[in-house]
Amino acid sequence: MEEKGKDSGAFIHRFELRPSSHPLPGVQLPLQGLTFAVKDIFDINGHVTGFGNPNWARTHAAATSTSPVVLSVLEAGATCVGKTVMDEMAYSINGENYHYGTPVNPRAPDRVPGGSSSGSAVAVAAELVDFSLVDLEEG
Repeated sequence: MEEKGKDSGAFIHRFELRPSSHPLPGVQLPLQGLTFAVKDIFDINGHVTGFGNPNWARTHAAATSTSPVVLSVLEAGATCVGKTVMDEMAYSINGENYHYGTPVNPRAPDRVPGGSSSGSAVAVAAELVDFSLVDLEEG
C-alpha cells in the first residue's frame, strides 16, 4: 500500500493496466488518455479481490479473469492505475477501513470520506485519477 501522504490513502494496490486495443491511425478512442481506479470489489486478472479485507485477500486466489466493466473501460482507451480502499466487505457508510486506514478527504480533511467507495472518491477528489469505478449498489 502507498504512503497516505502521497495518495491520500486512496489506494490498496497501485499497478498499471493499459488499454488492450490500439485504434487505427487517426482514430481516437473515447477514453483515450484518461486514467481510472477500481474499487477492491472488481476482479482483475492476476490480482486478488480483497473486498477491503487483507485476511480475505490472503486466503483467496487471484482472479483468473477481469470484470467486463473494467475491460470495457480499457477497450475505450483508459488506463487503470490501481485498486482503491473500501469499507471492509462494503458493510459501512463511513469510508473507514480498520486494516488499510481511512482515506483522507482532500476537500475536507477533518471529515470522513463517506461511503464504502471512499478510496475511489478520494482518488478522484485528489485528482489522482480522472474517474473511478464503483459498484452500483451505492447509488
